[in-house]
Amino acid sequence: MSEQDAESYPGESLGLPRSGPGALASWRARIAALLLDRGASMIVAVFAFGAGVLREGGWRAWMILTVFFVQKALLTALAGGSFGQILARVRVVRLDGRQLGWWRAIARTAMICVVLPAVVIGAERRGLDDLVLGTVVVSRR
Repeated sequence: MSEQDAESYPGESLGLPRSGPGALASWRARIAALLLDRGASMIVAVFAFGAGVLREGGWRAWMILTVFFVQKALLTALAGGSFGQILARVRVVRLDGRQLGWWRAIARTAMICVVLPAVVIGAERRGLDDLVLGTVVVSRR
């Protein structure tokens, strides 16, 4: 292992800082954000559509995912992160530094709802959704 390899860190190849705001978000923060989003979506769906969203079929079975999709896409486009991401102090940014925009927020959320892109992980802790859309999840603090 060379001296340069010993000094490298996750996010370095993307031009991100080692730590602090804008550094690559930790797995713990990303998983916490996802769990917070799912839990909050479940609570909102139960209050809005009844407890049937937890055990019934038909349209009610889709309401938790629908609430998840709407809140995640809307808040990601407007605030740079979903409810859970805001609480976990992480955000989604474009690698080129420009605004994320509506279509990237919607496309990214749709891919996360499909699940596969989020579990196919590439370099620098970036899921397939991030690789396709040129985004990365970074720390807010």
